[in-house]
Amino acid sequence: MRRLVLSLSVSLDGFTAAPDGDLGWVFRSFDDEMEKSIVDTYQEMGTILLGRGAYQDMSQTWPSSPDAIAAPMNTLPKVVFSGTLRSAEWANSRICAGDLAAEVHRLKHEPGGDIIAPGGARLARSLCRLGLVDEYRLMVHPVALGAGAPLFADVPAPADLDLVECRPFGTGAIRCVYRPT
Repeated sequence: MRRLVLSLSVSLDGFTAAPDGDLGWVFRSFDDEMEKSIVDTYQEMGTILLGRGAYQDMSQTWPSSPDAIAAPMNTLPKVVFSGTLRSAEWANSRICAGDLAAEVHRLKHEPGGDIIAPGGARLARSLCRLGLVDEYRLMVHPVALGAGAPLFADVPAPADLDLVECRPFGTGAIRCVYRPT
């Protein structure tokens, strides 16, 4: 069975975006080593899950990007969870307006590589709240935002996780991989 991997950047204080939705703080600690780590992650995946906002942002960036991450982003199948989008023009994309948990369970039972969910915050919180995440790959950036979109706002506490891997980067960011206990 395939696993659902939630892969997000978070601030030291647990936010996935600033209060105004800005993500510029992520790129202040981004470097080539981190990009390679992200590309390697995507190359082992089989499907991408996105929320509407993340889909709209990424579909404007990746199709014409020269960055190394663009290749897997453009070729992997993408499932977009949205009740408002009517079409998905980005290559290999389809919209799912149905039940999130049912669709994720169906996807987990398909053959292929793991499923990665890189955003957005609302989808990530829903996946966490419903207990659908098999692995958290969090890129923790050396910044405290003080407020914003919290990752674990809707999770029944306590949410116990086992640390599987921790990798520091020269910029001060740390990739932490956790699995639910």
